[in-house]
Amino acid sequence: MTDVSALTNMVQTSVAATNSSSQTLSADMNTFLTLLTTQLKYQDPMDPMDTAEFTNQLVQYSSVEQAIQTNSKLDTLLTLNISNLGAQAVSYIGKTAQVLGNVMPLQDGKAKATYTLDKDVLSTTVTVKDMSGSVVFTANGEIMSGTHEFVWDGKDSNGNQLEDGAYQIIVSPKVANGETSANVTTTIFGKVTGVASDDNGVYIGLGDSVTAGLSDILTMRNDDYFDQIDTGSAEEDKSQIV
Repeated sequence: MTDVSALTNMVQTSVAATNSSSQTLSADMNTFLTLLTTQLKYQDPMDPMDTAEFTNQLVQYSSVEQAIQTNSKLDTLLTLNISNLGAQAVSYIGKTAQVLGNVMPLQDGKAKATYTLDKDVLSTTVTVKDMSGSVVFTANGEIMSGTHEFVWDGKDSNGNQLEDGAYQIIVSPKVANGETSANVTTTIFGKVTGVASDDNGVYIGLGDSVTAGLSDILTMRNDDYFDQIDTGSAEEDKSQIV
């Protein structure tokens, strides 16, 4: 997957550098021509100045100008590349994306995420918070190293159905005393509902309130994948609430 943010930053940096170089060259060229015409105007007719050095400098200025023009054309190509990425991303609408992150969309009462432990642990707590920071659901997670799925039916710890929207998943592993802490990587799933772009890159929308950059996309699945999520496992998780 192309790193759109890096590509966009490259375009912005390159354009700024090209514009700055062009302005500097123009100022230097004007100064050089002013000096040249002044020296030619007041040169000794009996001992005219050697114009070879002036010619060499003019050639050098011409070479620099051509290089700046080449950079400008490359900037245009990079900008077009970002536009093409945005156009291609439109084809993702309706499909299910798996992206790096810990803010998952609850869509039609369904939410799914994965978490990967880099080592075995003593215990794992999976916490779901709403975007105001309030804890709405807590369950015990897996303790073995590897990747594990977390499926949530959108109900809080009291069994109340919550509204669709964005929710944060936090996985907190506990290790034995003296051991180094375990690293956790989370991914979330969501049906793509739109595509947007700004000066920083191209983004996909998951549900009504979650966005992700194209560079964070890990997989893209058929549009019926999210509909097939079985929230039965969430009922099992409820029996493990701490």
